[in-house]
Amino acid sequence: MGGRGRHRAFCCDYAALGLYGLGSALAYSAYAFPLEWVGSTFHEFYVPVAVLNSALSTGLACYSRFLEAERPGLSRAFRTLAFVYPYLFDSIPVFYRLLRSAAGSCSELSLRLHSRHSLCALLTFLSFTSRLPERLAPGSFDIIGERGRNARNGAGNFSVAGHSHQVFHICGILGTLFQLEAVSVDMEERRGRLPLPSSLETFGSLGMGAAASLAILGVCFCSLHPEPPSREKPH
Repeated sequence: MGGRGRHRAFCCDYAALGLYGLGSALAYSAYAFPLEWVGSTFHEFYVPVAVLNSALSTGLACYSRFLEAERPGLSRAFRTLAFVYPYLFDSIPVFYRLLRSAAGSCSELSLRLHSRHSLCALLTFLSFTSRLPERLAPGSFDIIGERGRNARNGAGNFSVAGHSHQVFHICGILGTLFQLEAVSVDMEERRGRLPLPSSLETFGSLGMGAAASLAILGVCFCSLHPEPPSREKPH
């Protein structure tokens, strides 16, 4: 894959993550909100702000691709902020319930799963920002490995010149699993106790988030400079 195609693929990945964050906010608003917050001003503006955060997340993450070559540190900082801030905002209702549980005033079964999801999210953040444990022993923590890209590795052999990004993905996948289980338990335990949004409200929010992400992707794709033609040796 060429450099331009690689940037496009990453931008699509960022847009999908932004919509995932919006979907999390919709699920939390419907099933995981603290009962005493239902109907409050924060509850009313929670999903609209999440829609805005989804667009900001996609835009900031895609913009970071344009800084990759000249300012890699700033690019990584922007990309981290693009996903950490929406996660923190979306998780405010869950964090509040976890704090109440720690104080002994709440003991819902789903909170154990929410705490596991939060732990996995923390591990995902740490593995992405610190590049640990790969930094301590490069190549030793590749779960699957990468096929060698040069002749020295031999055809079909696996090299160890990878990175700990696989650990990042594993933590993220486990966190998503715990999140789905937690929301499912909340849905069963709290059925009838929270007002459910209408289908129009749910799909309307998702539609606005998707439209904003597609618009951002269109701008990014048009802004990518064409790759220089490859120079082939004459036969």
